[in-house]
Amino acid sequence: MLLALAGVMPVRAQDPGPAKVTASVRRLFGAGVRIDSLHADSALVLRLARNDSLLGFARVGNVRGKDQPITWLVAVDPSLRLRDVDILVYREPYGGEVAYEAWRRQFRGKGPDAPLAVGRDIQGISGATISVNAVTLAVRRTMADFAVWRAKGLLR
Repeated sequence: MLLALAGVMPVRAQDPGPAKVTASVRRLFGAGVRIDSLHADSALVLRLARNDSLLGFARVGNVRGKDQPITWLVAVDPSLRLRDVDILVYREPYGGEVAYEAWRRQFRGKGPDAPLAVGRDIQGISGATISVNAVTLAVRRTMADFAVWRAKGLLR
């Protein structure tokens, strides 16, 4: 599994690396998950399966926090319901609470049609306003991308 990711994940200082992505996917989908990749438009999408059963899709990306990028993973099931959002690398000195389970939990089960708006269906975090807004925006955009790719028949 790590070898499959090694060919598709860029290697740069502070990138999560294939092992961290694999650990995140295993936490979300369980042991024995098989990861392969596909290209949807210009984006790299991870396809997650066990045996012949499709478990879902994931995407890794960066969004700018106050000064530094926040590296995230968004995972969805085959019906495009959010399984989880994982913060793979948080580089800022403040606002790291976006990586906490209690905050990330509120995304679970949401679909591409969910507004994902801070202050409405996503709660803010005092002292982490920039990070909360940045991660929420990244999730909202990623969910919209998944919906477009599904409509185009690119997620299979």
